[in-house]
Order: sequence, then structure tokens, then C-alpha cells
Amino acid sequence: MNNPFFELGIRHDIVNAITELGFENPTPIQEQSIPVLLTGSNDFVGLAQTGTGKTAAFGLPLLELLDFEENYPQALVLCPTRELCLQIANDLKNYSKNMNNVNVVAVYGGASISDQLRQIKRGVQIVVATPGRMLDIINRKAIDFSQVQFVVLDEADEMLNMGFQEDIDSILSTTPEDKKTWLFSATMPSEVRRISKKYMTDPYELTMGAKNTGNANIEHEYYIVRARDKYAAFKRIVDFNPEIFGIVFCRTKIETQEIAEALIKDGYNADSLHGDLSQQQRDKVMKRYRERSLQLLIATDVAARGIDVNDVTHVINYSLPDEIENYTHRSGRTARAGKTGVSISIIHGKEIHKIRQIEKVIGKRFIKAEIPTGFDVCEKQLFGLIHKVHNVEVDEQQIEQYIPRIMDEFADLSKEDLIKRFASIEFNSFLAYYKDAPDLNAPEDTRAASRDGGERFPRTGNRSDFTRLFINLGSVDGFTRGDLLGYFCNQTGISGRTIGKIDIKGVYSFLEVANDDTDKAFASFKEAEYKGRQVRIEISADGGDNRGSFGGGYKKRDGGGRRDGNSNRGNERNGGGSFRDFSGKRREDRTERRKRY
Repeated sequence: MNNPFFELGIRHDIVNAITELGFENPTPIQEQSIPVLLTGSNDFVGLAQTGTGKTAAFGLPLLELLDFEENYPQALVLCPTRELCLQIANDLKNYSKNMNNVNVVAVYGGASISDQLRQIKRGVQIVVATPGRMLDIINRKAIDFSQVQFVVLDEADEMLNMGFQEDIDSILSTTPEDKKTWLFSATMPSEVRRISKKYMTDPYELTMGAKNTGNANIEHEYYIVRARDKYAAFKRIVDFNPEIFGIVFCRTKIETQEIAEALIKDGYNADSLHGDLSQQQRDKVMKRYRERSLQLLIATDVAARGIDVNDVTHVINYSLPDEIENYTHRSGRTARAGKTGVSISIIHGKEIHKIRQIEKVIGKRFIKAEIPTGFDVCEKQLFGLIHKVHNVEVDEQQIEQYIPRIMDEFADLSKEDLIKRFASIEFNSFLAYYKDAPDLNAPEDTRAASRDGGERFPRTGNRSDFTRLFINLGSVDGFTRGDLLGYFCNQTGISGRTIGKIDIKGVYSFLEVANDDTDKAFASFKEAEYKGRQVRIEISADGGDNRGSFGGGYKKRDGGGRRDGNSNRGNERNGGGSFRDFSGKRREDRTERRKRY
């Protein structure tokens, strides 16, 4: 039986490669766009949601149309973020692995420009780039686009949203007028319409579903809570979904980092992704997320663009986006490749009008959901554990030698007693945590919401309760704040809940420890080493008395704070510390964001 991609006009060596990648049938955008693009004679506008296969929709035709006997730039793909740039470049390399002399170069900020320049100098047919870095290379006169035949603007709406209009204009001015421009976008705001008129001649326009609509496989829910209960409600939603593998969206870098640190302290597998991280740190976080050693990725809109991770079960809007179009991009991180997913928004009463606006744009109704009770969470967690036990794979060969000792240990227990005790290992911690848990649902009362005050999540005490410590480990050692928190707590046995502010520098860092735990911290680092180097901690010059320094040994654990039955989850009703209310804050300056990409 012929592979459906053959019938679209794709050659055998490419089809064989994508078949190994799991491509069985073309998605709707691929089925409709590939025959049009293969003619190479039209400008093109393709509107489709994220996760619908747009990279293959333009990537496969490019591989068919370019002359790979020649080693000069013939196609330029522009996209908004580093992650998406790398993803597209890797996909094109995978599609063409059975072809000869295909050279694809990824050009993006945050990596060595010298390496990218060397790759370009060796010869390249396809350049995949973020606008900022691409313009830098053009200004150095290090690349010649005079023979480019095709320009692809991927995620065009987001590139314009991030302030790349001038960069795109400058880049396209170096390309021939007779090139073909292919524009792909999830939404069609007026800015994208203007760019299509400016750079295209009578383009073929293909819309998969109504413009700006959301994925039909996504269920949209919203929860109304008081601002002070938002973090507690968020944790309860996560606990009610024990198998959650999600992305949590915040509005600002500060909010992203604070939420991630609070989750790590409360024992969840979480970490943050935002524009202040180095490329090495971003890569490390994404590697852990793709490998599922992270359960929750806390991200800003900009940082999350280009994340292509399969089987994301939930997208959680901790804060609603400033622009409605961004909601479509956020929710599109789940329900990819035909699967289903849930997009959750946690709001206060006066934000209900935003939900109604989003409903009009995406053409789908939101379900008003109730924050689960403590009893509901305990029940869900219990049966989640039972389900996990029932389906666990048993390595018969490895465990067989221990079975006699295990059976001896349980000899005095009946089957019912054994099941009760085993289930209670996890269940007891949830029962204790959710005992007398309050109702966190709030009415749709805008007046009550406006009186409610700022968002709050648990923090620990006043500044005078902490001692600020210096430690000779920092970002050059690969540490993020979450990593350092995990390392320090693992080394000392001090609960993450009692750690204050963490400040990561290049070759050193500062962290605040409760005064009562300072002696314990120093004792734990007497002989500590990290990768063969002695670890020193000292009281910071502005942190109180001068106590000298000590060192200590380190056994690395698997990142970001592991949640288990003994983890200290914090108290939902603890009101210490507060987030600012970001609902009226303007978005980060576009010029500053553009510099990072």
C-alpha cells in the first residue's frame, strides 16, 4: 500500500525518513498545503493552530524544491525563539537524513556566533534563524541572500508580537524580489495581514478551521478564586491531577521564578523557563522536561514559544495573558498531534470578562469548574496510587532474589492489612495536609475581588529571621536557583520551606537560611566537594557575624525537588509574603525582549 505522502508528491527517501519518525498520515494542514507549495510558484499564507504539523508542511516541499548540489543559501526560515529555531532545524535534518549534501544551519542568540559563522562559511542551503541574530550576521556581511528562492515566516504573529517588524523588514530587504514567501501563523491579527500585503503577491491562502480558533481537542476550564488563595488553589488543582504533565504560564519572569521556587520548596518536580536564563540553563531545563523528570514547567509566553513536547496533559494559566491571541498559543502546547488536553485558567472575579472575550475569539465555551475539596484530592491521589501500582512493570529477574526476604517481612500481615498499609504510605500525607482544608472557590463578585488584596503564596518569616550565606557554586557550575536549592537541602537535610531568597551569580551564589539552621548548614559542608572541588560556605559580609568557612561532599540527585509521601507541602492557609497583582501591568518592553533573541 502506498504511503499517503507519496501521493502528495514527496520522494521515497524523504518518505522513508519521516515514516521512521512516526509519520503515517498527513495532517490536514500538510495534506492541503504540500501540493500547493510543491509547485514553487505561489506566495502562501497558512493559518493553523500549533501542534498541527506546520514544520513538515513547509519543510518537506523545501527539501523537494532546492538544489542540494549547490552550497549557497536557497531558503531562509525565520521564527521567533531559540527553541523553535532549533526544533525546525533538527526536524529538517531528520526529514533529509537519507539525502546527500543537505546542509541546514540554525542561527540564534545565546549561542556562539563564531560557530554559526563557520557553519555558514562551509556552505549551507537552508538557514533557520531568529531575527535578531540573523540581522547581526547580515550586518557583518557574513552571508549572501541574493540567490534565496524561498523565505518562510513561521509563527509570524508571534514574531510581530515580540517586536521583530523592523528586523524582518531589514532581513527581507537583502533577499531577491522574485523569491516566494510562505507565511505560517496560528492567528491572523491585522499586523500579520499587513505583512502579507507588503511582501506577497496574490498569495494562496489556506485556513484550517476558522481564523484564530482554538484546537477542537482542547477542553477549556476556569476556576474563580480569591487573589490571596491563588497559589493554594493552583497546588490543589495539581494534586487533583496526579498524572499531570503540564506547562504553567505566568505573565512575568519574576512571577515565573517565584512560583517555581515555591513549588520546589513544597516538594513538586518543577522548574522555570524564562528569558533571563542562559542558553545552557534553558537547554538543561528543557532536557529534564522532555525526559519527564520535571512534572511542571513554569514559563513565560516568550520562553515557551517553540516548545514541542509530546503528551502535555494540561496547560495552566496562572495569569491570563495580556493579549487574547497569546491564549491560543498557550493552549496549543497541549492536545498536539490529534491528542486531547485541558487548558485551565485560574482567575479572580473581576477577570471573568476576559474569559468571555477569549470565548468569542476561539469559538469555544469555557467550563466553570470548582476547586476540589480536600477530600476529593485525597480520594483522587489514593486511586491514582492504586492505578500506578496495578500497572507497574515488574522486573522479575532483578526482584526475584529479594522475594523471600520480602515475604518473611510481611508474613504476619493479611492481604487486606498489606494493601491498607501500602496505600497509606502516600495517602496519610495527603490526609494530614488536607485535614480541615478550606473552600477556595470564590463567587463571581468583582467588588469582592477588588477588595481582596494581592496574590499570596507561602513564604518564611521576616528578613531578620535569616542568615545570608555565601557559597562558591554558581551558574558556571550549571546551577539554577532550583538546582542550588535541591543541592543545598540534599546536603544539609534542611527543608526547602525554610530557605529564603536565592541569588545565583557566575562563580558563587547567596542563599538565606533560617537563623536556627545556620550551624547545621556549616556542619554539613565541613568536607563537601562538588566535582572534585571543595565547596565553601561563609556568612555573607552583609549577613551578620563572621563565622569563617567550611566545605563538604555531595551526592547529586535528580533535579528540581522530588515530591514523595514525606515532602513538606506547606500550609495552604499561610498568608506570609505576597505577589504583586500583575493584572494591570504592561507587558515587558518589546525592545528588551527582542535583544535576547
